[in-house]
Formats: sequence, structure tokens, C-alpha cells
Amino acid sequence: MESSSQKRTRVLDPIERSSEILFGLIMVLTFTSSLSAGDVGRDDVRTMLVGAIGCNLAWGLVDAVMYIMSSLSQRGRGLVIVQAVRRGDDAAASRGIIADSLPPLVASALGENELERIRLRLRELPEPPAKASVRGEDFLGAMAVFLVVFLSTFPVVVPFIFMSDPRTALRVSNGIAIVMLFVAGQSLARHAGGHPWRTGLAMVAVGVVLVGITIALGG
Repeated sequence: MESSSQKRTRVLDPIERSSEILFGLIMVLTFTSSLSAGDVGRDDVRTMLVGAIGCNLAWGLVDAVMYIMSSLSQRGRGLVIVQAVRRGDDAAASRGIIADSLPPLVASALGENELERIRLRLRELPEPPAKASVRGEDFLGAMAVFLVVFLSTFPVVVPFIFMSDPRTALRVSNGIAIVMLFVAGQSLARHAGGHPWRTGLAMVAVGVVLVGITIALGG
């Protein structure tokens, strides 16, 4: 079991990491899957490598920026809720605000007394900041997102770098991608309460379908 200090120092939780790996894999697969196993040359491979690495580099940056914006939005939403509870004169309405901000399953387990204790505790806290601001942990998380998306490219493209036969490299690359999709799906299932094997296989199927759709649409 992890200690509370370990949980606080974790930059990305397991679900976030698995999701970002899956995203990076699907992006790079749209490039490697565009190669034809029957007719592929070194120039085609070089073009694919530049495109795959460049695409994941760009989307890693985009995803990192979106991570910061999402963190800021969530923190701002939390401040709005806290300020509404602290300034509200209607205790019942404030308890409703608290319940609405919680996951439905958690909220359903709390009675009026528990919600009232949370309301009183929030009113006793020091005055919160007027608005949310970006923190250092947000930049760490954004950096982790970028690295996960970008580095997930390399296991799939490494065969094209070190193998002289492009057709063999393509087969090995596809095998690596399938394994990575399966493992990422298993990891996602373990932390989201799903069945690891079924989720892993489903993730492989979903990845193949998404790559096919992306290629068909010109992506």
C-alpha cells in the first residue's frame, strides 16, 4: 500500500499515464501503419520517422499545455465552490453545493451531518486566494505528459532505425505496438476496476480501429 506522501509526490496517476501512453501510441501508429509491407523503401521509412517523431513532439506540447489549463480550471472551480460555501447564508443550499461537487457515489454515502461538518470546516479555513494560479506542480505534470506522449513514439520506431530490411522492421514495429497497447490497457484496467486481460485485448482492438479511422480520414 502506498503512503500518503508517495501519493502527494506522484506527478501523474496511473490512469493518466496509461491514457497518455495510449494517445502517443495511436498517434505514432497512424504513421507506421501508412507504410505498405509489400513496397517500402528507405526514403519512405525516413519520411515516416520524421513525421511520426514530429507529430508526437507537437502533440506532446499541445497535451502539456492542455494539462496546465485543465489543472488551472479544476483549481478555479474548487475555489468557486469554497467561496460559495463560505459566503452562503443558507446552510442547506451550501450542503447541496458540497454534495454536487463530490462524485455521486461519495455524495450518496454522506448524510446531512457529514455534509454539515464539511461546510463548517470550510467556513473555518483561512481565506482562500481570490483566483486560481498556476503552480510548479502543474509544470511538472505538463512535463510528464509531454515526455510520456513523446517517448511512447520510440519503441515503435526503433526497429526502423536499427533494422536494414524495412519490411521486417514494420512487422517488428507492429508487434511492439500491439504489446504496448495490451500492457497499457491492462494497467488502465487494474487502476480503474476493469478486467486486465479483457481490457488489454479491447485496447488493442480500439487502437487498431482508431488508427484505421485516422488513416482513412487522411490523418
